Amino acid sequence: MKTTVSTKGQIVLPAEFRQQDGIEPGQEFEVERMDRGEYRLKRIARRRNEGLVKLLLACPVKGWFNPLDRSQTTDDIDVPKLG
Repeated sequence: MKTTVSTKGQIVLPAEFRQQDGIEPGQEFEVERMDRGEYRLKRIARRRNEGLVKLLLACPVKGWFNPLDRSQTTDDIDVPKLG
């Protein structure tokens, strides 16, 4: 596929590629120059739940998000023995 560099130096990934690979706005990429005119673009993996706290804090409904009681942890769960 063919794309064009904007006056700001930006390159648009074709919609077909973005859809196939689940690329969303704000995702970061690493660009490596391989040779003159040849570049490698590699998506940087997001951490799981990245941006979740920011999303919850920005929730327009106040009181919707309440922190969990931290008196118990997963270590407190009784796991049945197998066999």
